[in-house]
Amino acid sequence: MSEAIFNLDAEIRTDLGKGASRRLRREDKVPAILYGAGEAPVSLTLDHSKVLQAQAFEAFYSHVLTLNIGGKKVEALVKDMQRHAYKPKVTHIDFLRVDAKQAITTNVPLHFINEAKAPSIKIQGGHAEHHIADVAISCLPANLPEFIEVDLMNVALGQTLHLSDLKLPKGVTLVELAKGADHDQAVVTVKTAKGTTAADAEGDEEAKSEE
Repeated sequence: MSEAIFNLDAEIRTDLGKGASRRLRREDKVPAILYGAGEAPVSLTLDHSKVLQAQAFEAFYSHVLTLNIGGKKVEALVKDMQRHAYKPKVTHIDFLRVDAKQAITTNVPLHFINEAKAPSIKIQGGHAEHHIADVAISCLPANLPEFIEVDLMNVALGQTLHLSDLKLPKGVTLVELAKGADHDQAVVTVKTAKGTTAADAEGDEEAKSEE
């Protein structure tokens, strides 16, 4: 993946307001704001074509980006992105400054692996029901993962994986679990096919092994 998507040129803008933002969008620019880390917010503009190219990558939303602002490099995360209702246009971005010494809280996607290979699915006819697609994490910027893997290889029929079952990278904690055991959300469940019980599936598997 090209590092170019993690480096964006930005300009400070002083012409503020809805009218100014509309003019910028007509000029193929994206209005944005940079805030956080104890510093004053700064209004920015970015090239829309570059943003549109970068935002197509999943990692763009969970990676520490470098904003080149008037020759100064600032590390930041995308905290919010607004899009046009039906056109392929980004209309506004909120960036959060990153301090290497301060923990950040952000959402990262879950990648479900071995779904097609899991015996409970491939052999026993189960299917995976995903309850959530991403999780809120807290960590230092240097430990920020682009995604977290959820391995379904050994998940049995009827079994549910929860947040506490996830294998987290070093230095990463889950925001919900920090709130207490009652926040241990379900992540994915391997369910039997509609109209089939787990016992039926096991019987089918035994029958196949005897053939």
